[in-house]
Amino acid sequence: MIRKKILLLGDFHVGKTSLIRRYVDNAFSDDYLTTIGVKISKKAMKVDGLDFELLIWDIEGATPVKKIPTHYFAGAAGAILVADLTRPETIEGLSGHALRFHAVNPKSVCVRAYNKVDLIPEESLRSIDIPPDTFLTSAKDDINVSLLFETLVRRIAS
Repeated sequence: MIRKKILLLGDFHVGKTSLIRRYVDNAFSDDYLTTIGVKISKKAMKVDGLDFELLIWDIEGATPVKKIPTHYFAGAAGAILVADLTRPETIEGLSGHALRFHAVNPKSVCVRAYNKVDLIPEESLRSIDIPPDTFLTSAKDDINVSLLFETLVRRIAS
């Protein structure tokens, strides 16, 4: 079994915990619970015939005055950078999260989740610029959540 540490990074209230709960437990709750510090979940998965155990770090959200402690980043093989599609400033903040993560883990890989797609009208989705390695996700409606994690693990394994 190949064990890999992955992080979910992003501003507060973008849905990091909800994405993890959907992926690990196939559950969703509308109740908002603030993550303080870090919460670690485990998930076993098979990708391309290889067995993985993911140690998924749910790290508290960043704010303009509170940055995520970089010691949480140490040893991570990859990260999912999460933004809330209903709050454009969280999309703009992803590049900063990526820079801070890659400063500690220069050989690690990242994918992006533009989360809460279920709250955006279909016609508005067509106008969103979606960069490579970015997934439109919804933890609530289970849209692209498994694909998001599987793609990250495939990129880590290659």
